Amino acid sequence: MIWKQQNARNLSIGIVWLFHLSAIIGVSLGYFDWFIKKTPLNLIILGILVVINFPIDTSKKKWITVLFFSTGMVAEWIGVQYGFLFGEYLYGNNLGIQVDGVPLLIGVNWAILALCTAAISAHVFKNMIFKIIFGALLMVFLDFFIEVAAPSLDFWTWTLGDAPLKNYIAWFMIALFLHAVYHASKIKGDFTFSLHLYAAQLIFFAYFYGVYRL
Repeated sequence: MIWKQQNARNLSIGIVWLFHLSAIIGVSLGYFDWFIKKTPLNLIILGILVVINFPIDTSKKKWITVLFFSTGMVAEWIGVQYGFLFGEYLYGNNLGIQVDGVPLLIGVNWAILALCTAAISAHVFKNMIFKIIFGALLMVFLDFFIEVAAPSLDFWTWTLGDAPLKNYIAWFMIALFLHAVYHASKIKGDFTFSLHLYAAQLIFFAYFYGVYRL
């Protein structure tokens, strides 16, 4: 049983890196549109891999995942409709089906990032406060790189051009709440898979940060 779980994890990690590195190479070779238009498929597959490898296999984990998805969707809806949480921005067409201006996959992304960063922080720290803060910082750190690439990838655009400071503050505060829920529930996720997924996304968006910012 353990052997099968390890094989499934290794295969999943291979898929994660294959998708992200292939996209970097493909974009570098001039196939930008072809790879970037596959973003919805990529997020769906990542979501499935998280469910399998985290794993989301108990009622508590399922409810927390739904809470993370819902929190992300509500926060983004408030942000899009009123602009006072993150700043004024609008979503593009590259994240799939939208509900009142918010892509459903953005809620999936919130859940993926919250679960994976929480699993990482739980492995690094034993102190509850440190776990919560470190996990939230991991989410904000990744978002810093995502924001630079987002307009060019047709994810979303900011009215004033760049993400304002309050975007990162809002991300941090929401992430604190999500991580507090996670660690208070005392659930556990797979550290190794979570670390690889986070690292792959960080490298992917850091690449675009280098292309569009440096």
